[in-house]
Amino acid sequence: MMWQKSKNLRNIWTVAIIIVGNVLYALTVKLFLLPGNLMTGGTTGIGLMVGRLTGMSLSGFVFIFNLVMLAVGFMLLGKKFALTTVISSFAYPIALELFDRILGEMVLTEEPILNTIFSGLGIGMTLGLVIRTGASTGGMDIPPLVLNKYFHIPVSVSLNFFDLLILAGQAVYNPAERILYGILLVLIYTIVLDKVMMIGTTRTEVKIISRQVEEIRQIILAEVDRGVTVLYGEGGYLQEETRVVLSILSNRELPKLERLIRDIDPEAFMIVSRVTEVRGKGFSISREYR
Repeated sequence: MMWQKSKNLRNIWTVAIIIVGNVLYALTVKLFLLPGNLMTGGTTGIGLMVGRLTGMSLSGFVFIFNLVMLAVGFMLLGKKFALTTVISSFAYPIALELFDRILGEMVLTEEPILNTIFSGLGIGMTLGLVIRTGASTGGMDIPPLVLNKYFHIPVSVSLNFFDLLILAGQAVYNPAERILYGILLVLIYTIVLDKVMMIGTTRTEVKIISRQVEEIRQIILAEVDRGVTVLYGEGGYLQEETRVVLSILSNRELPKLERLIRDIDPEAFMIVSRVTEVRGKGFSISREYR
């Protein structure tokens, strides 16, 4: 069946993205995070602390820790949770070990600010790729999920709390300057992660109040090729019945629409706002013309 084939292709694509995301994450850690002696959160941050105390390799610790967390997640969160987490749990530490053996002591730069910036960019983009697939990155992602299920503690709250604890643990043996770089790193990858999560989903919502509603409706359908909804309302001052044209379009189409509307009605009142996600025909589903 076509739908089964499409589903299989989608699953293959998802697995490929998870693997690529974890491999690039490991490369970022190897080329920028470790040479810069930077602080970070999550499993990698715990691994840095354990490595300092015991001399254990980062990839070895991450592999063991991920396996333990995977077992905990399997027992407490169920089988459905485990599939994509298994991929991340193995892909990241294995890629980290391979890069360590292939690249050895290779250092691209010893400049702390460059290592901080590129670590933040790399971590934010690669984690964003993995999370956009709906997958878990394993490791320290799992305790917040367990706490949420059994104690209803919001995942974001416990995740941030654990990260703060991990960063505080590293701050004990790091000089003040490196702590500041660590804070900058967290800020950069948090912002980049947020931006990556929004790539391809943001759209522009336009509401137009005008006396030439019909002309504007027709021009949007014909020239911009976007759907239109006409809302009915009432003016607050004169209490006259009014109609509002609502349309969602891509960001690039906004200047064209503004020019078209000004040609029809220079006095038209436009409200333009950004929406973070749009799903449906014409956006996430192919449009059907009739």
